[in-house]
Amino acid sequence: MRLVNGLIIVAVLTACAPAVEQGPGTSAVDDLKVASNVAERLARFEPTELVADVSSLSEGELRVLEMLVQAARSMDEIFLRQVWQGNPELQAELQGAEGPGTDAARAYFTVNFGPWDRLEEMEPFIGTRPHPPGAGYYPEDMDSSELEAWIAEHPEDEEAFTSEFTVIRRQEGGLVAVPYAQEYRQWLEPAIAKLREAAAATDNASLQSFLSLRADAFGNDDYYDSDVAWMDLDSPVEVTIGPYETYEDSLFGYKAAYEAFVTVALPAESAALEGFKQELPWLELNLPIAEEYKNLNRGTESPIRVVDVLFAGGDTKAGVQTLAFNLPNDERVREAKGSKKVMLRNILRAKFDKILVPIAERVLAPEDLSRVSFDAFFNESLHHELSHGLGPGLITVDGRDTEVRLELKELYSTMEEAKADVMGTYNILALIEKGVMPKELRETLEATYVAGLFRAARFGVHEAHGQGVVSQFNYLLEKGALEVDAEGRFHAVSEEFPGAIETLLNEMLMLQANGDYEGTAKFLETYGQASEPLLEAIDRLDDVPVDIRPSFPQA
Repeated sequence: MRLVNGLIIVAVLTACAPAVEQGPGTSAVDDLKVASNVAERLARFEPTELVADVSSLSEGELRVLEMLVQAARSMDEIFLRQVWQGNPELQAELQGAEGPGTDAARAYFTVNFGPWDRLEEMEPFIGTRPHPPGAGYYPEDMDSSELEAWIAEHPEDEEAFTSEFTVIRRQEGGLVAVPYAQEYRQWLEPAIAKLREAAAATDNASLQSFLSLRADAFGNDDYYDSDVAWMDLDSPVEVTIGPYETYEDSLFGYKAAYEAFVTVALPAESAALEGFKQELPWLELNLPIAEEYKNLNRGTESPIRVVDVLFAGGDTKAGVQTLAFNLPNDERVREAKGSKKVMLRNILRAKFDKILVPIAERVLAPEDLSRVSFDAFFNESLHHELSHGLGPGLITVDGRDTEVRLELKELYSTMEEAKADVMGTYNILALIEKGVMPKELRETLEATYVAGLFRAARFGVHEAHGQGVVSQFNYLLEKGALEVDAEGRFHAVSEEFPGAIETLLNEMLMLQANGDYEGTAKFLETYGQASEPLLEAIDRLDDVPVDIRPSFPQA
């Protein structure tokens, strides 16, 4: 992604902030300088009120929602520190800063949960400090070789150091793993209290069970039982809260970030999609890889929920907004129960209307414009999430039992997101052929998919999802499944598209099945570089919002 106005020009706002102990020679704020185009950067996010349909809820359920929103706000505070330990001090400095651009800088800091632009490959828009690859999870001056050397010398530390729920700190000349429950106790304790209060207030047994177990997990970092309870949650109030995704840890991809979704369930819409979970065993069998690599032991309960978001907090609110998710990530839970797919209806609709349609008008060939549909967009998003629960998960490498996530390290998120994009499309084509999905969907699937590539590429071509999108684009172009006309507009070639999707999915799945870190790096190096036609098309989208900037009036 390119800057809106080329080179950044900075304006000094104020002096340095006090130092924060993170490593030799570091401080919380090097100086408060703000990019002169920060207001234009902020304008790439369209202010959008997200309203949930609460008409079916009782007064008691509305009170429970209020308690859950209060618990979810703690996720904002924790994630702010997970992005960078110096963020609270910088945020305080910003509150008192005056001068050109400061209002926009404060707002953009909130959008990004820090001074780094998530649409510009994490370059700073305040100050000049580079984003630490280990975010706030590791000492700021640590590189990957230091941690790997420590584990090699202290193998007894490996489990704690690679855990999703510890931070690494320096202590007395060495390194220690500090449990999340200890590191973030100040914000977890009020969240625990609100979860217990909500559990006591609800008369829904499944919600009460989940909230009680998740409160326990916040205190002991053992999330298995509460993840299982979340899979069984059947309540008008649908809540997801805790440490889940590992995207923020670009050093190793080990550490999980706190996030929250407080939502209202839409039972009729959810029921309409329930039939897809019955197809999951067949979809696994239908994957274009040898039988020995297929994961036939995962649970198949895999509930599907359609919800409206009433409030979101933490990791999910940073930068580009989540439109659907597939959790939990714990392979033990997936083996036993499968995973839950949650579709965020009001966010999906906002993104389609405000972003995807205007993008299509600028990048697609004229004959493809009428083929972009919300139905295809919704189904592609759904099957993207379903695909996270399919394919290799627990694997064996050189006789070791391990996970794809651990073998691909910081490349895992990029490959997994791209795999889910491609597999989701492959599975829709297969289900259309099987007669499970309407054949009319085939008419809008490809054009909507191509417009979606451009929507995602604008998030940053080196961001986890963005670089994976570039790989899809270049691969399909190479195989003749995409064409560019003389005006730089794109057209999906229906005759070549299904075959190219199948071969691309095969390559991605085999990299995962073999835990092939070097092969994955080579694949991304080969296909993950943004081409000139892609960049030129993205440049034509300057006046289209990149994403929404949500507000939650009901919360």
